[in-house]
Amino acid sequence: MRAIWKGSISFSLVNIPISLYPATRREELKFRLLRKKDLSPIRYHRIAEADDKEVPWEEIVKGYEYEKGHFVVLEEEDFRRADVKATQTVDIMEFVALEEIDPVYFDQPYYLEPQKAGAKAYALLREALSKTGKVGIAKVVIKTRQHLAAIKPDEMALVLELMHFAEELVEPSSLQIPGNPERGGKELDMAEELVSRMTDKWHPEKYKDDYREALLELIQKKIESGGRTPAGAPAPKRTQTKVIDLVSVLQDSLVQAGKGGARKAKPGSKRRAALKKAA
Repeated sequence: MRAIWKGSISFSLVNIPISLYPATRREELKFRLLRKKDLSPIRYHRIAEADDKEVPWEEIVKGYEYEKGHFVVLEEEDFRRADVKATQTVDIMEFVALEEIDPVYFDQPYYLEPQKAGAKAYALLREALSKTGKVGIAKVVIKTRQHLAAIKPDEMALVLELMHFAEELVEPSSLQIPGNPERGGKELDMAEELVSRMTDKWHPEKYKDDYREALLELIQKKIESGGRTPAGAPAPKRTQTKVIDLVSVLQDSLVQAGKGGARKAKPGSKRRAALKKAA
């Protein structure tokens, strides 16, 4: 795997040379728009709203709409002036307790691999974070954009997790959210019991993207059949369910949970085992 970024972790007088690797893998299925009669791919044109004419690239500029229909044009020099200097450094500003951070702030994780000269310092930082329950809050510039980030220990690895800035998050106060239910009510007791019966240990490997796998299987069958839709059961119709008697629904759910319980999965994770082996 190729590193997408190389630099160093810096805090106080400590400097740890590292390489950055993606910690997740998301392979989206990409589709092209085609003309139905001959499957010719559809191309897009840059059309001006004023006169419906196509605009060549050399006549296109970037503008910010500060009012409806009113724009200010930004030149390349403007972007260069506002650009944050890329220092190739993950600059830790402070350390905070992980439990104090709302998970909604976390966005995209990356693995940090130490370069040879920084292996010892890397291990020391990892162990210090593990023992104290702290994470390093840092700023880093990746691909011309500055990010807020947290450096967290994960078994034998350090993870750099890009975060949202506070102003990027939407407050839920604008939503119609109900208040707390009455304590000691029958419905709440049964809801807590249902959660308890369905509780299991976290084994992420047992969860799969069923939709993607089913779509890939359908695509393969269509390829094998010359593009024809394979015969099979029709797609299930979605029906809206209205809960009329919550107590009855919870009681039925408790009976069902009591019969099957939470599905158990074999403990262990290939990812963590690989990390331990590498260490």
